[in-house]
Amino acid sequence: MQGIPQAVRELIGRVRQSGCGTNLVEMFERCIVNTWQTTVEQKEDGSWFVITGDIPAMWLRDSSMQLFPYLRAVEDSGITAMFEGVIRRQAVCILTDAYANAFNAAPEGKSFSPSDRTDKFSPWVWERKFELDSLCFPLWIAARYARAKSRWTVFDDTCRRAYELILDVMETEQHHMQRSPYFFERESPLITETLPCEGKGAPVGYTGMVWSGFRPSDDACTYGYLIPSNMLASVVLEDLRDINRHTWRDENIERRAAILGAGIQAGIERYGVQEHGGRRIYCYETDGLDHFNWMDDANYPSLLSASFFGYCEREDELYQNTRSYVLSEGNPYYFAGEECNGIGSPHTPDGYIWPLGLIMQGLTSSSFDRRCAIIEILLRTDAGTGYIHESFSKDNASHYTRPWFAWANSMFCELVMRTYLDEAPLRQLGQI
Repeated sequence: MQGIPQAVRELIGRVRQSGCGTNLVEMFERCIVNTWQTTVEQKEDGSWFVITGDIPAMWLRDSSMQLFPYLRAVEDSGITAMFEGVIRRQAVCILTDAYANAFNAAPEGKSFSPSDRTDKFSPWVWERKFELDSLCFPLWIAARYARAKSRWTVFDDTCRRAYELILDVMETEQHHMQRSPYFFERESPLITETLPCEGKGAPVGYTGMVWSGFRPSDDACTYGYLIPSNMLASVVLEDLRDINRHTWRDENIERRAAILGAGIQAGIERYGVQEHGGRRIYCYETDGLDHFNWMDDANYPSLLSASFFGYCEREDELYQNTRSYVLSEGNPYYFAGEECNGIGSPHTPDGYIWPLGLIMQGLTSSSFDRRCAIIEILLRTDAGTGYIHESFSKDNASHYTRPWFAWANSMFCELVMRTYLDEAPLRQLGQI
């Protein structure tokens, strides 16, 4: 394990000593080592860059979640340097283009689709799909790093300017139709790859929530107010207030974040909660004009992930009602097959289940046995590769998408550690 920080080696050793089984230990080791060795790189200028795996670009969302399991190892100086380098790199990306979702390592002009029509395009940008969660995840991971390390000096002036720009964009996108400069069009046979109405998206009414052009799957929103992303936004605005209290103590940042958060929360409660199937649950999307999209997608943030990201408690009745719907065939992207049952996405073929969805099902479950059962499913649906894929057929796991998807590998490691390092000892003591 050349080049692997000692603290990560110790995590592997702890999982090995937990008695969780040889196959699981081997997959855990492969996944946590693979993310570190193949996707995280320190550049010659000292900056850090994180690719998604089989795509050589850095998504703000993916890079945040790829690093998440390493929060348990922040006592290691190498891990600390990596986190702080990525936090600052993400801030630079946001300052480069706050509407972009993915970036190049250098201003090379590489792009997923060079012919995209949008209001501007930097050579640093790989793709310019505005996804609200892309502004949320850098704040989410940065705040959790600072708390884990008790180190708030990471938030330099670059971070401050980036986070104030996040506030600017969120405030603008509360009034998307009236104030936003953003539009996006792509020539594609897939309607999920472009926005209607000359790239501005379908009409929306004011709700207090923040508009998003695209989902965390990179698919276009049907209706512009994506409830899971607004849930995450409400969480990270509180994180920003916490960061501000520990660092700049800027009354304007505090005021703006508080007002934004209150508006988003009121919008979710008024427009995002409706009766469906005889129970009040969260919808996936709405437009503030009495249209609702009833579904959930395996990508994070999702409705299923609301308790994981801290929007609500796991036992909350509204969340539990929503969770029951999401994990049922009422959700058009919940698939039942010979391999297993789980949540998929319109981003991948019909009937393909996403390991990310299975992992979140485990992370939001209060049952130790259920978590173990999900881990067993993940072990036997790797198609013999030893890694976690983007998705696989509900009836035949040898049919899968994306052989190298680091976000899923990292979240598998998080589920294993929460199950066997955190909860297994409590179970043995009879406390859960």
